[in-house]
Amino acid sequence: MSGQPHDHAQPHAHDDPAELAGFETRAIHAGQPPDERTGAVNIPVFLSSTFAQDGVGGTRGGYEYGRTGNPTRTALEAVLASLEGARFGRAFASGLAAEDAVLRLLEPGGRVVLGNDAYGGTFRLIDKVFGRSGVGWAVADLADPAALDLAWPDGAELLWVETPTNPTLTVVDIAALADVAHRHGARLAVDNTFATPYLQLPLELGADVVVHSTTKYLSGHSDVVGGFVATGDEELGAHLAFVQNAVGAVPGPFDCYLALRGTKTLAVRMDRHCANAAAVVEALVGHPAVERVLYPGLADHPGHGIATKQMRDFGGMVSFRVRGGREAAHRVVARTKVFTLAESLGAVESLIEHPAAMTHASVAGSPLQVDESLVRLSVGIETVDDLVADLLRALDPET
Repeated sequence: MSGQPHDHAQPHAHDDPAELAGFETRAIHAGQPPDERTGAVNIPVFLSSTFAQDGVGGTRGGYEYGRTGNPTRTALEAVLASLEGARFGRAFASGLAAEDAVLRLLEPGGRVVLGNDAYGGTFRLIDKVFGRSGVGWAVADLADPAALDLAWPDGAELLWVETPTNPTLTVVDIAALADVAHRHGARLAVDNTFATPYLQLPLELGADVVVHSTTKYLSGHSDVVGGFVATGDEELGAHLAFVQNAVGAVPGPFDCYLALRGTKTLAVRMDRHCANAAAVVEALVGHPAVERVLYPGLADHPGHGIATKQMRDFGGMVSFRVRGGREAAHRVVARTKVFTLAESLGAVESLIEHPAAMTHASVAGSPLQVDESLVRLSVGIETVDDLVADLLRALDPET
């Protein structure tokens, strides 16, 4: 069995000369120098569960056991930490495994504050898993930091934020919420999966820790499951290192390779996701079958001003409410041909889903319950005219 993690598994964001360059350059080069032995420009996939030691306790390059550290994983951790502007980064086997590592900061009797619009899997983890260990939760309207400040829940030690949220795409002010959390002696965790570090940098805005499902935009090709946590705080970095090693919910080397490959094209993909989403929104607004479009890029979106301030662009996720409720929503999601009816998001192909019955079924009956007329889109990078035509055809009862 392995002991404590070595320094190689605690990549610092500014150790690599490429850290001084632009986002796209770092996405390709940070933590990924050519292989010293062969000159290979891609990081090798190190399929080894153990590593030879030069005597008892004498490791070669700091690696001893695959759960504790792997060179392919180290490269992924280094580049993602760089992109988030973090000192420390840890990769996990899934986004929920990453969330689990952060939530382990809470002792029995501790409490986490959630927004009233959160990912169903996050709520299930907090309520059904950590709740059994004595961790409590409270729900608040995170779009109103002043009200949260005045009514801060007793015993709350962690404020959990998504922005934009899943699935209603509410945008909240990260800097303002960081001030509130810190004023009450709590930490702020931000799930940055929807925005990605290309569009938004929560640590720069005061967050203590950032969480990702690397399954989504970072990997971007629907071919790998993973998670990541970034922080600039040394104490939090040590906590994450300990939990990663002690619990062992780590991604395999090939999973890390796939995530690395996807991250290299994150910037160009996000530009296309955003452009296609904006065109889809334009087609949906005012459509007779659509009651309301939820997208931060719309001027009448309640969080539009905040999104303009803290995001580079408005993202590739679009939600809308259809007239006719659940049955109408089910009919629309079943009729698309280019948009695939499936859970998940953030990949090159466009996806459509009904959150109340799919990704957010676990919040049914809770304060986070989702409107059954809501449809969520993950707008991909296909030809935008095909995407628009596909949605219009699905919305038209005559076709």
